[in-house]
Amino acid sequence: MSHDGVGPRAVMRSVAFLTAGVLAVPALAGCSEKDPAGKPTAGQEIAPAKRGQIADGGTLRWAVDALPETLNAFQADADAATSKVAGAVLPSMYRLDANGRPQRNPDYLESAKVVDREPRQVVLYKLNQQAVWSDGREIGAADFAAQWRALSGKDTAFWTARNAGYDRIEKIERGANDLEVRVTFTKPYADWQSLFSPLYPKDVMGTPDAFNDGARRKLKVTAGPFALDTVDKDSGEVRLKRNPRWWGRPAKLSELVLRAVPRDKRTAALAEGKVDLAEIGSSEAHRITLAARDKGKGNGAPLAHGPGAALTPGKSLRSWAIAHGSDEEAADEEILARKKRGKAVAKYADEQSSLRGFEVRKSLEPAFTQLALNGEEGPLADERVRRAVARALDREELARVVLKPLGLPAEPVGSHLALSGQQAYADNSGALGGQDTKEARALLADAGWVSGGPVKEEQKEKKAAGAGASKEPAGSEASEASQTPAGSDSDADSDTDEGSGSAEDSGSSGSSSTSDGSDGSASSTTSGSSDSSESSSSSDSSDSSGDDGTYIVGEDGKPGDDKPGENRAPALLVPAPLAELQRVALLDQAYVLGVHSQAEKAQKAKKQKAGKKQRIGKKQQAETENQRKKDGPGTSGKVEKNLAHEGRTQFQHGGAPGAYAPKGTAAPGRVAAGPLAKNGKPLTLRFVLPSGPGSQSLRAVGERIARMLEGIGIRTEISKVADESYFKDHIASGQYDLALYSWPASAFPATDARPIYSKPVPAADGSLNVEQNYTRVGTDQVDQLFDQAIAELDPGESRSLVRKADARIWAAAGSIPLYQRPQLTAARTNLANAGAFGFQTPLYEDMGFLKKGAKPQVSPSS
Repeated sequence: MSHDGVGPRAVMRSVAFLTAGVLAVPALAGCSEKDPAGKPTAGQEIAPAKRGQIADGGTLRWAVDALPETLNAFQADADAATSKVAGAVLPSMYRLDANGRPQRNPDYLESAKVVDREPRQVVLYKLNQQAVWSDGREIGAADFAAQWRALSGKDTAFWTARNAGYDRIEKIERGANDLEVRVTFTKPYADWQSLFSPLYPKDVMGTPDAFNDGARRKLKVTAGPFALDTVDKDSGEVRLKRNPRWWGRPAKLSELVLRAVPRDKRTAALAEGKVDLAEIGSSEAHRITLAARDKGKGNGAPLAHGPGAALTPGKSLRSWAIAHGSDEEAADEEILARKKRGKAVAKYADEQSSLRGFEVRKSLEPAFTQLALNGEEGPLADERVRRAVARALDREELARVVLKPLGLPAEPVGSHLALSGQQAYADNSGALGGQDTKEARALLADAGWVSGGPVKEEQKEKKAAGAGASKEPAGSEASEASQTPAGSDSDADSDTDEGSGSAEDSGSSGSSSTSDGSDGSASSTTSGSSDSSESSSSSDSSDSSGDDGTYIVGEDGKPGDDKPGENRAPALLVPAPLAELQRVALLDQAYVLGVHSQAEKAQKAKKQKAGKKQRIGKKQQAETENQRKKDGPGTSGKVEKNLAHEGRTQFQHGGAPGAYAPKGTAAPGRVAAGPLAKNGKPLTLRFVLPSGPGSQSLRAVGERIARMLEGIGIRTEISKVADESYFKDHIASGQYDLALYSWPASAFPATDARPIYSKPVPAADGSLNVEQNYTRVGTDQVDQLFDQAIAELDPGESRSLVRKADARIWAAAGSIPLYQRPQLTAARTNLANAGAFGFQTPLYEDMGFLKKGAKPQVSPSS
């Protein structure tokens, strides 16, 4: 997500990616005693420091995903790195403050205001008289006019990405002097402050050739605190240097280097000292936090985490025994494994030592993640079904999954068009309503989706297929589709690692089948909501506490099954000749060391259970003893089998959690809604999710959503696809029913958000022109409100119209905002005025390294 400049147009191009009837829109006044925009949910964390505390000089190496394909921010392939370069070397008339609101940039602009409204809107810019390009020429009207002509859309020879705002300009001319620029519009434009940020010199914008090709790899003329030095594709670096002609506060850094480092290699790059500042994921953040905690333990102390953490004394002794045993083949394998493990442990320890020089700075990005519902065709073409999906969601829970483990405020987003703190924000989610399972089911019933139909027959077929699939070897693609029943807590409380701690282990919901199409081809299968397959936990297979064959119903997290003891570890019988006695003795010691703590826990658990077992009446005990005497010796197995059968019968459904039953008895589950059908077809939605290593949080959220939808009888078919094909081949092309992706929140939603929510219209070739509205859901009313907002020059009234548009977007239920994206940044501990910027445009001239002994101020968020 870009933070440079005031419009996220380049990012929105690449993306990180209402119906008939009367809608009662809440009355929203333009101004009120209480500002509905509020404050940012989380403040920025940049280690702020006064310029006097920062040393002069130094090089800051900042990690980016890739070298920019172009340095022209108005081309289609511009990205976040493009925006960083533009923000450091080019003028911007306005930049964003910590609340995400545009503020005049005094380095370039003394004033800017609307001086005429009739017959045409006229904006008068008064430029800073010191503002000059790096070639010594003054910034003036000629530069404004060249940019307008290039971006107006009138000359198709200019390969521009968007023309919003510039297409409303009628003319640009010099004012009373060279420092004044008069911009006249053909029709009113409320978001005029979004224009000319960044501003390119007329050398770049003057001709199509210069625009299309001249600024892709070089910028000869700049006007910022830094100037472009080199773009080196071989080393993967963009090097910026101080601008000697800069008239503002001089840059503290001598150089700013943008270095291309893939996300999965950033931990190593940080540890090796290749970068000083990098956006990171939750796993990297966790490692840096652990490194800081281990700082006082000394370099020689063993780490309680990393590749050596699982090596208990017992396992270590067992490994030694195998490596020195008489089985040469096993010994060779173990020796090799020990060497690899030793290298991994040493490497990890070295990296952790180096990571102690960094800290994690966190905030929330000016972007939000949403659930998109494709309304072009299928069940979701019916607004009632879309609204039912929305009413089934607990958005607060979904926000907690991602944000709570990171220590960030877990608050759901209440607007499609702005985020808390931005001027246009107001929580309009009430236009749709909160979670209400009863209302969701009523909406589905009204849409004709009812229990019954051929779903039961399909379930039997799926069950039979599942039985066959169980014969596949572990790790095969068939075994990827593990199911978790609704109401299961197997991963409900394991929200770690950006909410993805159990995303890969928990599988999909009881109503969904998960398939891994990470190779780019998404294969998937569907199972009924009442046909959950077994999801066994590792604790079941390791349970050897000797509970007399009983367990507490509901404590093992198993769904209903008829296969007690299926995951029990097999007994192993191995010969022990004299040559093996020593090794066996060592293995025994290892076993004792490994299970000693488990035995203590088991003993403690026995004592706690003793009181509960007294609930078995004396009469029942006497009857059991009499039956044993009658059966005589050699029948204990039969009796235990009968008891197990009786226990299974007694406690299967409706048995109280906490009651005793024979081991293997199915835990009672929450009664799930039956599968729904209409016209002989089940209600099944295809849920597309990315499969890459950086998408764990999306998958965790997606699987929670699938379980929530099961509660109202909607089945989901989860397809995991390769990251590189996720957006292009599925979202943009409409090959999905449900999907999760993010949008940036613009300071100018009337301009930037309109293409995302405008009503799709048929194109000349018969296709549907959706612009950026990938949900294919839109209404004429929303379009009209956008048109009115963009033409309203009263700021308060314009914001009121934007909020009304947002309420109607909520009611259409084409997309459901969930949570603001987390922003995690690794920064050297002595780096000031840089980190998790939140909404604010970075002040490149103020970044730098603290002087020795200086300490940063306390960040507002800390």
